[in-house]
Amino acid sequence: MNKSRRAKRMSRHHARTKRGASLNMVSLMDIFTILVFFLLVSSSSVKDLPNAKQIQLPESISDQLPKENVVIMVSETDIVVQGRKVASVKDVNKSSVLEIKPLRKELERLANRSVVTTLPDGKPVPREVTIMGDKKIPFELLKKIMLTCTKANYGNISLAVLRKSGEG
Repeated sequence: MNKSRRAKRMSRHHARTKRGASLNMVSLMDIFTILVFFLLVSSSSVKDLPNAKQIQLPESISDQLPKENVVIMVSETDIVVQGRKVASVKDVNKSSVLEIKPLRKELERLANRSVVTTLPDGKPVPREVTIMGDKKIPFELLKKIMLTCTKANYGNISLAVLRKSGEG
């Protein structure tokens, strides 16, 4: 039986498409290049502090970049160390004691987990802590937190601030 012209054309078309799927390597390499570039850019040497929407940091013209260390976040209601709530600001303000015992306990727990390194003269490297305090917290509370940090052997205390834009 003879095939019609349409049937012949369809069989030729199907014969051409049966050789299998092909993979376009050029576009695949473009995707991988973009992915590698994105990963290199996003893993820069700048360390970001945790973002807390309820905390408004004070502004400063500081040029130092934050280091990766223990972060104490102080909002209007809570004191949080590395994401773990340790005390209530209301309770700390009511207390007449200058040291915040739950904060010291948490800082010592974190210090025991880290490796102790020493300087060439044999002294231990001072531990570092960054305090992210809301700009509306009272100075008495900040003083209690800093005193507790020094009693827990955290000698280098940094305050997190927002960099001012404009003329300095």
